[in-house]
Amino acid sequence: MQYIGEIAALLTAGCWTITGLAFESAGKKVGSLAVNLIRLVLAFLFLSIYLKIARGSFFPTDAGAHQWIWLSLSGLVGLVIGDLFLFQSYVVMSARVSQLIMSLTPPFTALISWLMLGEVLTLMNWLGMAVTLAGISLVILKREKNEGNKKKKLTMTYSVSGILLALGGAIGQSVGLVLSKKGMGSYDPFASTQIRVITGMVGFFLIFLVMNRWKKVFKAVRNPSAMKRITLGAIFGPFLGVSLSLMAVQHTQAGIAATIMAIVPVLIIPPAVIFFKEKINWKEIAGAVIAVLGVLLFFL
Repeated sequence: MQYIGEIAALLTAGCWTITGLAFESAGKKVGSLAVNLIRLVLAFLFLSIYLKIARGSFFPTDAGAHQWIWLSLSGLVGLVIGDLFLFQSYVVMSARVSQLIMSLTPPFTALISWLMLGEVLTLMNWLGMAVTLAGISLVILKREKNEGNKKKKLTMTYSVSGILLALGGAIGQSVGLVLSKKGMGSYDPFASTQIRVITGMVGFFLIFLVMNRWKKVFKAVRNPSAMKRITLGAIFGPFLGVSLSLMAVQHTQAGIAATIMAIVPVLIIPPAVIFFKEKINWKEIAGAVIAVLGVLLFFL
């Protein structure tokens, strides 16, 4: 099927829109650390059931050493380090603002995939990336007047700590995507995701062991409201979203996949308006249109 990678990337963006809002809400209730561990455990269960039905085995027993090494590294970098930063940025700022910073993932991914995999983007690919990022930047940036000065300057009014956390998430996701592509090859994306999730669970178990934060996990599990949101996020995040992202990088270049996934900041606008009653302005509408046009360039 033509453009299967690009379509998978678009579906990934939709999944991450849902999971971002779900994990933001859950993280503010029970803390981002607990959310990280619980969502991986739930995702592991969902993946095991799916793989038993689809491939006849609960576990990726047919994976070779190459898959286990590189996908495990990908899980540590992307699902542990990257998501540890990203989920905390949800709490410090919000999913919507954090996903705006995450729009830096495509250039990071393109650069890393060029260095590690030797991938070369075409002129149309670079144009699509530039247009998409221009649309997202229009949503992110705003002009403010200086005090006592009529001149306007571009500003971002978000906290430095939140921006750095989201930036760490973007770098983690970029490196994780490239490592996944290197390790996965033609191997099943859902089985590849399970390897990453297993590594992620081990990583967070060690973090909780060192920090002795198990009480937070038990408290979170006893919170029905938070568990509903974590379960929703686990389904559309590490189960469907991550698996679709691996399918995307498997069938198209990592930089292209990352750019299409970067439309999350635009996709998240409608649910923010509908469910959180946020006001939308002309810049956000214009940014959404430009970003979508940028994505369409990848299909030409």
